[in-house]
Amino acid sequence: MNRFQFVADHQQRYGVKRLCRILNIARSSFYYWKATAADRAARDAADADLAARIRLVHARHDGTYGAPRVTAELHESGHQVNHKKVARVMRRYRIQGLRLRRRVQTTIADPAAQRAPDLIGRDFTAPALNRRYVGDITYLPVGERGFLYLATVIDLHSRRLAGWAIADHMRTDLVIDALAAAERTRGSLAGAIMHTDHGAQYTSKAFAAACTTAGVRQSMSKVGSSADNALAESFNATFKRETLQGRRAFTDEREARLASFRWLHRYNTVRRHSRLGQQSPVTYENNIRIRPATLASAA
Repeated sequence: MNRFQFVADHQQRYGVKRLCRILNIARSSFYYWKATAADRAARDAADADLAARIRLVHARHDGTYGAPRVTAELHESGHQVNHKKVARVMRRYRIQGLRLRRRVQTTIADPAAQRAPDLIGRDFTAPALNRRYVGDITYLPVGERGFLYLATVIDLHSRRLAGWAIADHMRTDLVIDALAAAERTRGSLAGAIMHTDHGAQYTSKAFAAACTTAGVRQSMSKVGSSADNALAESFNATFKRETLQGRRAFTDEREARLASFRWLHRYNTVRRHSRLGQQSPVTYENNIRIRPATLASAA
């Protein structure tokens, strides 16, 4: 219990002066606390109302949004509130977004393969759409020991997931299918850079041929340097954090595929991105007057 409240509850019996002396608080502080009771009650009521709004946003996005994205959602719905207040109310009512978990290494390099030069240099930006992409593979744990694998192609200008493929293997076909999906989404990838890690799928002759056919220049990170493909790594971590929500694995393959498709679609069309001014990738592209295209799935 608040010490001031204790004094207020027992002042008739013991007196304010005596209680303040025993509790080591100034009488002036107690009287100020009493005088501001109405303001505190109003603030508490406003916090409770805001917390209810935050919970609606939080639930609508599967409990994944933190204070910045919640604030953007509230602004869009006409409720103007400072992001610091949103963060304070979320702390007070213990409403939390999901936090990053440690990533498991999945890249399998082919030491004999010829690698492309690094054309990105850790600069994960692009001056316009369809100029620079990053790609990667991540695993989806299924059941006790099973896995599915997701290959992605992300536009560095809009952060849009231009193409993806999911399969129960990590053969080169997986990354070729993701590249083909991106090509269908954009219409053409001619002249674009495709930056990846040095995994065996990306250093293969078959993937190099697919890039040549699509008019894509290959770029690769250094061996053992996850920072050289950090944007793709971050995307994978967010994807698994927000789909698994703390679980060790998906129940079965059907759940894994449905949850993946739902999240990937939401990522492009709904999920807000801080670098895009809290817009989704598709909204951002539409706002710069680029012809929208539907997400092309290879599997």
